[in-house]
Amino acid sequence: MTIFTTPITTTPIPTMPATTRRRLITRDAGFAAQSLADGAIVAHGFGNFYVITTRADAATVRRVNLMKGRPPGQVGSITGPPSAIPAVWDFDQLPDGLTRRQVLRLIDTFFELGPFGFRGPAASHVPAHLTFPDGEISTAQVIAPGYACPSNDFLRRSLRASGEQLLYITSANRSRHLTGADDSPAHWTAAGLYAEFGDEPDFLVVEHPDEETARAAYPSYRPMSTTIIGFHRVVSVPGDRRPHLILERHGSLHVDDVRQVLDGLGFGLVLGPKATTRLLQRDYSQRLADRTSSAA
Repeated sequence: MTIFTTPITTTPIPTMPATTRRRLITRDAGFAAQSLADGAIVAHGFGNFYVITTRADAATVRRVNLMKGRPPGQVGSITGPPSAIPAVWDFDQLPDGLTRRQVLRLIDTFFELGPFGFRGPAASHVPAHLTFPDGEISTAQVIAPGYACPSNDFLRRSLRASGEQLLYITSANRSRHLTGADDSPAHWTAAGLYAEFGDEPDFLVVEHPDEETARAAYPSYRPMSTTIIGFHRVVSVPGDRRPHLILERHGSLHVDDVRQVLDGLGFGLVLGPKATTRLLQRDYSQRLADRTSSAA
């Protein structure tokens, strides 16, 4: 078993309003899934923090982008339960040096550990608003909570209730385009989400039963947006015969821990241009939310 030693920092944890009715990701998965199918924007427990998940149609993605303060046409990421994830990618388009079997083992290994993200060649059925070109390659990005997370039941029910193949996922925050900050960290408490988005129409918060327990379940992960690896390209490093994957984002799992896992799978790692600096963890000691009068 891989044992990580990366230290985790903490910040003061806000408390929930006493009058808020709690919906729990364990108890209310069916209710949340039907709400999503009916058009709700669902913020929910996911690994050790929170994300926003909705239907994946272009109109809903645009609506969430505008709510967050993003450009309306910003490309979205995809999520789903474990059984739905491989279908997002076209494994026939893998680069030389990678096989479908290697990639599936890579995905399984990281999702057995906790929340993580991958970007790979997009399958032909993935719509344009959920794909991003990297040169001549059309890619799709999947963010998932890891196999042990109870939110997988909600994701599974959401696909069934909506009748769709894909779900849209985004970070639970206001966009840096709205806040003006270099980084706008994701929320890792329900209290922060209520403060940020509580009066938005059709916005539903589905909480971890116990947030401290959820964070403790992933001691090597900071409560923030996931780390992401790309497998649509490989890099050759002189003197090292292994294929090297690209770290696309340095998030909750530290790069040193990612490199340790990849070593065991026969891969090297290089940092992409957006991964040289680690994401920030939200600090609740100064304020509960980033909302402004223009965001209200």
